[in-house]
Amino acid sequence: MRLLNDLLSTDSDSDYYKCWIEWFINLEGKEYFCDVDEEYILDRFNLTNLPLEVPHYHKALDLITDRMPSTPLSDELREQIEQSACHLYGLIHARYIITARGLLKMLEKYKRGDFGMCPRVYCSQNPLLPVGITDQPNIKGVKLYCGRCEDVYNPKSRKHALVDGAYFGTSFPHMLFQVYPSIKPAPSEQRYVPRIFGFKIHKIAELHRWQNRQREEQKKRVGPASSDS
Repeated sequence: MRLLNDLLSTDSDSDYYKCWIEWFINLEGKEYFCDVDEEYILDRFNLTNLPLEVPHYHKALDLITDRMPSTPLSDELREQIEQSACHLYGLIHARYIITARGLLKMLEKYKRGDFGMCPRVYCSQNPLLPVGITDQPNIKGVKLYCGRCEDVYNPKSRKHALVDGAYFGTSFPHMLFQVYPSIKPAPSEQRYVPRIFGFKIHKIAELHRWQNRQREEQKKRVGPASSDS
């Protein structure tokens, strides 16, 4: 991962970012994230217990809020702080996106289809939402939830699949539909029915069972006559 100072000092306008958060959410594979308001990050109440979960917490928080260190850091320490900042931002993000402001930002991304479309045929390209299987970090990658079939799918991109699901949490999609019920899609009533030569599989199975019963009954009927002959 390129260090922030390297990105900020680039000569290319396309690579220049005004702040760390802007740089982070524009990284490849981080497209599911929204930008968390700095006011939210600076409110210590919103960061309760996070100092216990993140190494170099204070330095990582300073980096996220663009407070550069006054003393030089070794490359190794800078990289550790950068990794901690990414992890800290993810944990803050999970809390932020279930606030009124965060839900609104994620709603706009949902409407744009930033999270992709459901691969299920009968969901007719219904937009997806990121969700975590667990709220504990470093256990499962992010999944994508479809409100129409109410199932979850793996992201198509490997870089998206490597994003920690805890950075979105288990409640976000359902909270979004609770707050904005008008966007919740109607459940899909269409189901794929497996068939062989136009017959439903279970109908064929019933036919086979009926044929077997008929054979057994026929054997019982002709059995005594065969033995007498």
